[in-house]
Amino acid sequence: MTRLYGKEYTKSELLAHIGDISQVARVKPYRLIEGYEDGVLALDVTNGSGLDFTVLASRGMDISSAHFNGRSMMWRSATTDSHPSHFDHEGEGGRGWLRAFYGGLVVTCGLTWAGGNDIDDGIPHGIHGRISNTPATNVQWDGAWNGDEYELRISGKMREATVFGENLQLTRTITTKLGSPVLTIHDEVENLGAKPCEHMMLYHINIGFPAVNDTAELISSSLSATPRDADAEEKFDRYTKMQAPESGYRETVYFHELAKDADGKVTAAVVDHQTDSGNGKGFGVYCKYSPDQLPRFIEWKMMDSGTYVVGMEPANCLVMGRPNERRSGTLQVLQPGETRCYDVEIGVLAGAEAIANYTAQCQASIDNGR
Repeated sequence: MTRLYGKEYTKSELLAHIGDISQVARVKPYRLIEGYEDGVLALDVTNGSGLDFTVLASRGMDISSAHFNGRSMMWRSATTDSHPSHFDHEGEGGRGWLRAFYGGLVVTCGLTWAGGNDIDDGIPHGIHGRISNTPATNVQWDGAWNGDEYELRISGKMREATVFGENLQLTRTITTKLGSPVLTIHDEVENLGAKPCEHMMLYHINIGFPAVNDTAELISSSLSATPRDADAEEKFDRYTKMQAPESGYRETVYFHELAKDADGKVTAAVVDHQTDSGNGKGFGVYCKYSPDQLPRFIEWKMMDSGTYVVGMEPANCLVMGRPNERRSGTLQVLQPGETRCYDVEIGVLAGAEAIANYTAQCQASIDNGR
């Protein structure tokens, strides 16, 4: 059964009420036409639950925009959804990535580098790698019934390759179901080269106003949190609490250890209890994933005016750079022909009951994890 607008429908019952499925759910492809965005292939997804989001096929199949019942789920920067032809990876001392960082719901970092800019083996590397600025090939989109459930699906492939170096392929599939305030990302990273290849993967999930507000908080199954540096240490007593925008705020970053739930998953959410979600007071966004695939979770808290965002970042690495991962013995390596799979669920918490249930689930995981 599909639950839609407060009522459950079978496939035949729903189809009797509409002329075409696009009346309630669809994937709509188009190209952007102005400024730095000119030429970007985008796909808008709506699924009848109040969830709407945009996938950029020209930008690593990342999710540049997402809303629920008209409320933004993410933070957006002023850079726009710029075309990858404008990307300057080594520019500005390795910080050129920031000129193309539109924020958005999901920006992927990797596939061979994630974290701050640095020099590795004499070669300079910019912030967070190249994959988010890589256009997809074999882009496909469709919708199909599976019994009485209707699923929307988008997929594409990105290649990160260079002569004498890496040859990695990311195949991404994004799915959502009619009537569900949830989307899932399934990624497969394959080493198509003949040599082992170092591999870093981080999902930069950027939550913004109104979920980020002065009364908002991070709710998670966290067992512990470690400040990255002195700035984070200074504000450690409020690492789960948000605040009003503060001009000149210096970013604070925390590395979390999360407890597994009964299904072996870990989770975190940014929630504001006062925001009207369209389903009563309380609005938030959560992510859920397997720590067997992504053993790290990084909280990026940035309360600056205009850059008012909390990043939830599942990853297979920290953000201290590839040389640091190598020294620590934690740097992941893909052997020739090897494939790694990653699955990330992102969903909406709408209303006090949904938030209370989520909080209780997180506490149960913490209690069992101690």
